[in-house]
Amino acid sequence: MRSKRWVAAVVAAAALAAVPVAAAGMMHPRLGARLSGMGEHGIVNFQAHATGHRLCWTFQLHAKHLLGATVRDAHGMMVARLGHMYRAKGCAMVPKKSLAMIESMPGRFRVWVATKAHPGELRGKLFAGMAHM
Repeated sequence: MRSKRWVAAVVAAAALAAVPVAAAGMMHPRLGARLSGMGEHGIVNFQAHATGHRLCWTFQLHAKHLLGATVRDAHGMMVARLGHMYRAKGCAMVPKKSLAMIESMPGRFRVWVATKAHPGELRGKLFAGMAHM
């Protein structure tokens, strides 16, 4: 009887020890999105740095008069602002919780790029991996 309890305790401890490893494996530090809208298109690639709470990006866009970019959830709520104004390359500090959600569930978030004519004109859904033209 004692050996069964001991075996059950060892199995439970092993399962609990494996949870952080499994959760860490679900994080995606490299993300991408294909952007389109109003006849324009482009891509953006992200590199997440969880320890520094930073999200770095590289845009490749063919649009003009770009004002800014944000990461938003499915309802349009802003989760991260990519700088104060548009830059093709850069990094921004992102709240730890927001960065963890973006990394673990990238498909639930979209990148919006605002132009002078239309806010959120170019949009694209995030995915794990790199985007290519």
